[in-house]
Amino acid sequence: MASSAQTPISPRLSHLDPDPEDREFRLRRDDFTYLAHAVRSRTGIVIGANKRDMVYARLAKRLRRLGLSDFRDYVALLESPAGDQEIGALVNALTTNLTHFYREKHHFDHLQHTALPLALSKARHISGKPRLRIWSAGCSSGMEPYSIAMVLSLFDTGLNGWDIRILATDIDTDVLDQGRSGIYRESDADDIPAAMRKRFVTPIKDARGPQVRMSDALKQRIAFKPLNLMEPWPMRGPFDMIFCRNVVIYFDKQTQARLFDRYAEILRPGGFLYIGHSESLFNVTDRFRLVGRTIYQKER
Repeated sequence: MASSAQTPISPRLSHLDPDPEDREFRLRRDDFTYLAHAVRSRTGIVIGANKRDMVYARLAKRLRRLGLSDFRDYVALLESPAGDQEIGALVNALTTNLTHFYREKHHFDHLQHTALPLALSKARHISGKPRLRIWSAGCSSGMEPYSIAMVLSLFDTGLNGWDIRILATDIDTDVLDQGRSGIYRESDADDIPAAMRKRFVTPIKDARGPQVRMSDALKQRIAFKPLNLMEPWPMRGPFDMIFCRNVVIYFDKQTQARLFDRYAEILRPGGFLYIGHSESLFNVTDRFRLVGRTIYQKER
């Protein structure tokens, strides 16, 4: 979630022509511009004019909950002293959280067969213990860090006595709550390999329908924390691997370059960075080399 130390939102562009719509709420052009700027100034996420229907659909629910009759009233709320509290809900509503277990399976194959064996062979000792740190940046509802934890379980014998932690961060505090709970729809578990599902997934009864709960053994290795990637990072690292998948597609090239350079700074030499299938570091940064499909290794 964005912190209370906010970058000021630019003044509303009230001189723009209104854009009436035959909908439950009226979303004028200047109100949309204000909301898009508010999100970008805090998160780096670019919301183009073609996303106007998406903004309406996601925020209409928020307006109903707040008892507001117009997007202009919502903008007024954001400009009021209560705006610092509401900005988190705005960001939660407009961030995309599409994910599933073992998404981009080749990344987890690389983690299992290349990255983790390399980490085992080059153990770094901190306070007498070998240490392993993995960061799931933009973890959404937690399926990614749980998938990482399940791959780690294959090395339990070799990692006995290690200081191991998976950091899972997201700007959306609602999805972080789900990650901490470890509860998902039963159908979500279909993507988990059968052996892992048998070992770590428990069916539970729930009024919402068939649900499953991830095991405490996995939860104990994961720390879910709110983090705005555009703000200072409280962790020092170094990390052995970073998963940042389908996150930078919402940023402009300049913001991407700054973010990837920050990842390079907090990754150990030779550490791995996993990005989304539609993302690339080409012409963005020269601090990594491509070692697999959307898999990079830090060079400097």
